[in-house]
Amino acid sequence: MRITAHPAPDRGLREIAAYDLNYDPAETDGTGWHHDRVRHLLGDEDPGEPVPGGPFEIARGLVHDYEFAEPAIMHAYFHADAPLVGRDMLLEGRFLFLRFPMGVRVDVEVDEVRDRADGTRERSWGWSYRTLEHHLERGRLVYEVVKNLDTGRVEFVITGVSSRASITNPVIALGFGVFGRVTQKRFYRAAGHRLARLVAAISRGAERPVPRRIGPGDIVLAPTG
Repeated sequence: MRITAHPAPDRGLREIAAYDLNYDPAETDGTGWHHDRVRHLLGDEDPGEPVPGGPFEIARGLVHDYEFAEPAIMHAYFHADAPLVGRDMLLEGRFLFLRFPMGVRVDVEVDEVRDRADGTRERSWGWSYRTLEHHLERGRLVYEVVKNLDTGRVEFVITGVSSRASITNPVIALGFGVFGRVTQKRFYRAAGHRLARLVAAISRGAERPVPRRIGPGDIVLAPTG
């Protein structure tokens, strides 16, 4: 827990590179585990594969760079030049004047066409991360940009499974018990709204935000602003 930004993100990233997951992925059911799926409309395209320069393509770039996160809730430090899968991210959660560093690791890149229950098909691109040791939560989040190939509808879909981690500090444990789930749902809503705003603005000609290089090397801070 801190009240200022992380003083040495390069050191923090080196530390979490040695961390393991803080949970068993095979045991994510039962009491205390939350299963979420939230969808946010980003826009519409012509039916068929994603249109160059359309909402799907714009959103894909923003999701890759973690630009969808609401800065007032979450920031992330990571190596911009690292492969997506295996990328360690030092998240910095914010609550009031406090900041909480938490490590996650990208485990999967999603890039597929699949059948929907309504008989239509959809194109999906995205990625997921799992929580590492010393994180306040346990679990996995999947972020996907999804286009219905039959209707042209483009959405941002967040799928999560999560549970409170073991927190030794009694003050933090109490605060997380009271505000953790509320803040998590707020993050889901804010991420969808932010991504939709950015997609709309870029579609109108605004510059695409790019994670800010803070050094050393290729370390960046996202989202921008």
